[in-house]
Amino acid sequence: MAHIHGHRRLKQAASALAAVLIVIGVASSPVNAAPGDPTAPPDEGASNLTLGEALDIANAAYLQAQGTLEASKKRQADLAAQVVAMQKELAPLQAEVNTIASATYRTGGLRAASAVLDSDGPESFMNRSLMVQTIARYNDAELHRLNVLKAKLTSAKQAIDAEVAKQQEQANVMAKKKADTEAALALAGGRATGGFVTVTSPVASPAPRAADGSFPPEQCVVNDPTTDGCITKRMLHALQETQKAGFKRFVSCHRNGGPFEHPKGRACDFSSQVKGFGGVATGGDKIYGSNLAAFLVRNAGNLAVLYVIWFKQVWTPSAGWHSYSGQCGDPSCDHTNHVHLSVI
Repeated sequence: MAHIHGHRRLKQAASALAAVLIVIGVASSPVNAAPGDPTAPPDEGASNLTLGEALDIANAAYLQAQGTLEASKKRQADLAAQVVAMQKELAPLQAEVNTIASATYRTGGLRAASAVLDSDGPESFMNRSLMVQTIARYNDAELHRLNVLKAKLTSAKQAIDAEVAKQQEQANVMAKKKADTEAALALAGGRATGGFVTVTSPVASPAPRAADGSFPPEQCVVNDPTTDGCITKRMLHALQETQKAGFKRFVSCHRNGGPFEHPKGRACDFSSQVKGFGGVATGGDKIYGSNLAAFLVRNAGNLAVLYVIWFKQVWTPSAGWHSYSGQCGDPSCDHTNHVHLSVI
C-alpha cells in the first residue's frame, strides 16, 4: 500500500511540475521544474519554450551530434590505417613500374622483337612469342595496379578531409547546444555543481546506434516490465543494464498523461527504497541513489541518456550536473526519493 501511495504522489508531483515549468524568454520568477519531453515540441527558434522543451531539444541534438562525431572519428581512423597500408604497398610497386619503364625506354621494345626473330625453329618461335606476351601482360597489370592504388589513395585522403569537415560541423553543433542548455538552466536558477560521479561504476553494454552514430527514433512498443504500459527498446535496454549492475530496488517507468518522457516510454523512476516511493532518502538509501545516478552518468553514451535527476540536481550530456531552484518541498517533486532517467 505504501508504494501505491508513493506512486500516486509521484504522479501528482509530475502534474505539478508540468504546471509550473518556466517559459524561456518570458519575464518571470525562476521556478523549479524537472526537465521533460513535450508531447508536441515547438520549433527550436520559438521564444516560448518551457525549460523542459528547451533542454529536450538542445540535448537530443547534442547527443545526435556527439554520436555522429564519434562515428566520424572512427571512420577517419579506419581511413588513416588504409592510407598507411596503401602507402606501404605503393612504394615497391612504384619502383617496379619505374624499372619496367626504364627498360622499355632503353630498348625501345627491340629486345623483345629480336628475341622472337632470333628463334631457331617454329617451336622456339612460339615459345618466345608466348614469353614476350606474358611479360607484356605482366607489365600492363603492374601499371594498372599502380594506377588503381593511386586512385584509391587519393579517394581515401579526400574521404579523410570530408570526415574532418564533418567533425568540425558536429563540434559546432555541440557547442551551440551546450550554450543553449546552460542558458536554459541559468534562467531556471541552476548553477554548475560537482554532481554525483564515481569512476568505479560498472560499464554498461552500448545501445544500438545507426550507421552514422546517431540513435534512430523508437516507438513505445515494448511491454514495460514495471507497469502495464509500454516503453521503447532503448529504455528497456537501459533498465536491464541498470538492474544488471545491481540496482534492483523499486522502479516505475511508463505513466499515462503528462508532457514528459514517461508517456512515451522513454523514462523510468528508480526509487532509492526497496518498496515504493517514500520520504527523503537518507543513509544507505541516499548512497544507493547517488551510486545509481553516478552509474547512469558514467554510462550516458552507452545508455543514450538524455538527462538524469537526483536530489535537486539535473545532469545533461551537454552541460553536466546543475542544481535547480524553487523546489516544491515534496520528495517526489524534488527527486530526493528517486532517480529519474530519460533516454533519447
